[in-house]
Amino acid sequence: MADSEIPPRPPLLLPDAIHQAVNPGTALLRLETTRSREGLLDGAWWPRTRDIKTELPALISTLTEYLGPITRVGVDASAWNGLPTRLVIDDQVVHLDSDPVGDDTILITRGHNDHFALLVVPPDTTADTAREAMARAVRADNITEAAQILIATTPDPE
Repeated sequence: MADSEIPPRPPLLLPDAIHQAVNPGTALLRLETTRSREGLLDGAWWPRTRDIKTELPALISTLTEYLGPITRVGVDASAWNGLPTRLVIDDQVVHLDSDPVGDDTILITRGHNDHFALLVVPPDTTADTAREAMARAVRADNITEAAQILIATTPDPE
């Protein structure tokens, strides 16, 4: 096939209406693209709801493809509805720990000691605000905590 016959690649950015078009349980995720892991956060996740049993399986399935088996997830119990102590996802048991990490962060554990911190963008966030927060979170040089990213990217009320 000649270069002129190669179909154009789809755009890499999500369309504006993606959050309304995506059903609960679909992972909207961005990860840092470098292996350095020098930033404060390793990625960002934008769940559709606060139902962890609906939202977490897609996130864990997606992360497992890139990181390998996920064994634990640390979340703030007050940020989620009906938090169980474990879930079976893709035939693997994933333990859920209620940690005081704040509802703006989720801690993912691969193996025994390898932790990944993800910014959690609240479900009701607008598309523009979510994109900006997620982009800031995945910068390799990010030293801003998740809560501060959410505050900085939330527009002032009119």
